[in-house]
Amino acid sequence: MLFTILALVGVAAALLYNYYYNMYNYWTRMGVPHEKPLPIVGNFGGVIGGRLHFRDINQHMYNRFKGKTPFAGMFIFFRRAAFITDLELVKMVLIKDFSTFQDRGLFNNVRDDPLTGHLLTLEGEEWRSLRNKLTPVFTSGKMKQMFTVVVKVGQRLADTMKTTVKAAAVDQGDVELKELCARFTTDVIGTCAFGLECNSLADPQAEFRTKGRMLFEKPRHSPFVQSFIFTNPKLARKFRLKLFPDDVSEFFMKAVQNTVDYRLKNNIKRNDFMGLVMELLAEDQDTARQAGGIDLSQGLTIEQLAAQAFVFFIAGFETSSSTMAFCLYELALHQEIQDRLRKEIESVLEALDGELTYEAMQQMHYLDQVLAETLRKHPILPHLLREANQNFLVPGTRLVIEGGTSVLIPVHSIHYDPEYYPEPERFDPERFTPEAVAARNPFAYLPFGDGPRNCIGLRFGKMQAKIGLIMLVRHFKFDVCKRTEVPLILSTRTFTLNTEQGIHLKVEPV
Repeated sequence: MLFTILALVGVAAALLYNYYYNMYNYWTRMGVPHEKPLPIVGNFGGVIGGRLHFRDINQHMYNRFKGKTPFAGMFIFFRRAAFITDLELVKMVLIKDFSTFQDRGLFNNVRDDPLTGHLLTLEGEEWRSLRNKLTPVFTSGKMKQMFTVVVKVGQRLADTMKTTVKAAAVDQGDVELKELCARFTTDVIGTCAFGLECNSLADPQAEFRTKGRMLFEKPRHSPFVQSFIFTNPKLARKFRLKLFPDDVSEFFMKAVQNTVDYRLKNNIKRNDFMGLVMELLAEDQDTARQAGGIDLSQGLTIEQLAAQAFVFFIAGFETSSSTMAFCLYELALHQEIQDRLRKEIESVLEALDGELTYEAMQQMHYLDQVLAETLRKHPILPHLLREANQNFLVPGTRLVIEGGTSVLIPVHSIHYDPEYYPEPERFDPERFTPEAVAARNPFAYLPFGDGPRNCIGLRFGKMQAKIGLIMLVRHFKFDVCKRTEVPLILSTRTFTLNTEQGIHLKVEPV
């Protein structure tokens, strides 16, 4: 019996070794330059435990392979990935050959975790149908309709900052900007996406702000299980795993359902995200219900509406608030840029008797440049992900990206490439004058992705960040204080770009 058990263990070990050996020798067999992986963790072992961030590993790969091969092989744990180093191949993946790289290969489980069924994760015809339905919601015309709603929250941001600055006077004006900006964007998106007054600016412990923090600070699973879900999305779906804590899911589902019920009952129509999407919900609700709330080609269900509002919330409040905070940090370090921006804001608004309108914001060209350079130097996502749905021969080479392979585009590394941005560590809005932009490869700037699967909410994200910055820079001066980190100490425990201790600046009324 003992001999039999040992023999079975030996056979299992041999089979497991053979599986690992064949898997991790994949890129050698394909003739693709690659980074040698470690067992189980692949090339991302440093991410476990927070020793390294994804951008650190990406930078190592970029420095090693850029100019030598259009893409290099690597493993994200058990998942093989093609690491793109050539901007022409980036263009093929995102636009020219989009039909081959349409999906992201991210986890979604609509059946058990309805809030995962949103534009970021859906694939194939489900994604295409939903994208077509939602695109009209994010046109410049619709942004103009939502503008006044965001401005009202922006005014509350300025009022809250005044109160905060007074309280901070005893501490030499030290204000932590990241949390304040997050409360602003939470209120903006809570109002526009859910039609609710979140009151996060008035109360830092407001429920929407608390739930937003929980999504990033108290995940449902351990880092190991999260890694499994993200690297084995199809298997995780078969196991019927969920991504979000049940209480958070229930909160957002209930918020959407209550808003829809209230507006229908009272015949309320508003020019916000919820109102615009409710129009889509009403168009074909009966057909969608008959399809069981899953087939997106048949209409938009309440579950799907909730999922879109949810991703609008989590993607919008975190990315925009971080961008605003990083921008104010750079302005504090570069007073001449801050003064020039404030002068532009005052000049444009003075011509309109101080009123901030959509047209006035569009006239603030230097603000555009400052925001673009912030997103260049501080891209919120370290990379973009796509997945090949069939074999793809890279033109001019014998290299093939086989179907089922993940494709990783290192945004942070590209943004810091001195070939495209000389002295990349330097904050310089002049990189984004019309002439400079026209002279540069357009795929050297990817904070919102590009092509048919770019960020659908980029107009809204930029609009709310601009309004917040206008309100703050117009009325307050930002400078360094004793707690300002130069350079910033970045967190290695979050996928998005974040700091360990927030962003502390000295703030004074203008």
